[in-house]
Amino acid sequence: MVEKQLMLGSEALALGVKLCRPQVIAAYPITPQTHIVECLAQMVEKGELSPCRLVTVESELSSISLVLGASAGGARVFTATASQGLALMHEILHWVAGMRFPVVLANANRALGGPWILYMDQADSLSQRDTGWIQLYCASAQEALDMVPMAYRIAETHLLPVMVIMDGFWISHTMEPVEAPSQEAIDAFLPPRCDELKLDLDNPQALGAPSPSDTFYQIKREIQEEMERVLEAFPQYAQEYNQLTSRSYRLVEHWFMEDAQIALVGLGGITGTARYTAQRLREKGIKAGVVFPRSLRPFPGQEMRRLLKEVELVLVMNRALSPGMGGQLTQEIQSTLYGLPRVPQVTDWMAGLGGIDPTPWAIGEAVNRALKGERKIWTDRPIGAKRL
Repeated sequence: MVEKQLMLGSEALALGVKLCRPQVIAAYPITPQTHIVECLAQMVEKGELSPCRLVTVESELSSISLVLGASAGGARVFTATASQGLALMHEILHWVAGMRFPVVLANANRALGGPWILYMDQADSLSQRDTGWIQLYCASAQEALDMVPMAYRIAETHLLPVMVIMDGFWISHTMEPVEAPSQEAIDAFLPPRCDELKLDLDNPQALGAPSPSDTFYQIKREIQEEMERVLEAFPQYAQEYNQLTSRSYRLVEHWFMEDAQIALVGLGGITGTARYTAQRLREKGIKAGVVFPRSLRPFPGQEMRRLLKEVELVLVMNRALSPGMGGQLTQEIQSTLYGLPRVPQVTDWMAGLGGIDPTPWAIGEAVNRALKGERKIWTDRPIGAKRL
């Protein structure tokens, strides 16, 4: 029987990386992801990740550029970042996706400045949703570990880069019970990388060369089509992982939706609080359910439509704002529901920005206001970290 261990979310994610046997890791510190690369550095120092080259670089731009180059050489690669670091990587994120390199990157969500802030929201990762990267969100330390092997399996099968994303501090710096798969289980699930998209002296080829417009167009079309194949293939990968670990995952996690009249929709750790709140609301006679689209890209629109088409109200719990438009996740949900014979009311709730905690009280208040017909909600008494 596998024993559970108490560990930080960042430690759990690092353990997931170790089990996947990366060959090159690029490391640059930034709160709140620094624990991830610190743990991996200790593993490399102790010889627990051999053979593996961990390279400390001078910036996040260098970090993503290094793993791009190492992936081009055929290596299994990893890096991690957060917030301004992910923003600094932006240009190269496009290059990695456009060149179809199977890079895996972990992001510990943290708000983007300004003003300068250390606390969590999802603006950093959601700002990169159009770069061509798959995005998998985690709601616990266990999920942070388990999504890493899933990410490598997807990346190396479909030749698309993958971000594994968890809440900064709320998950990265919180200790939870975690059950680690055996090395044998992960080796069975994730074979060594083997593809032809690499620089090889015995088979010379050019990667990333200038292209005519029709070639560029075709490459982008192929990326879109491959994203759609990921939606089809994910259940198979999840079933295989379940057989090895007895843990099951879905592209869209959901709870209490069988008879739900209200759906609370969010990404990541907020869905745990929402599940608790939904139970309390049901005790008051309000039939609430929770929906968590684990994959923001590719977006599982068909499954989301199936789950939400019968509800009366969708309360979108946003942790990122598109100024001038509203919640970024709300835009995804509204687009998905467009064209249904009967579209439920969609309420755009700014649930938490810059470390504001969407408490059960705040969720309950937002539900009450949405039931009264409000379409855009800002919490009246937000609770978060205060200035010293």
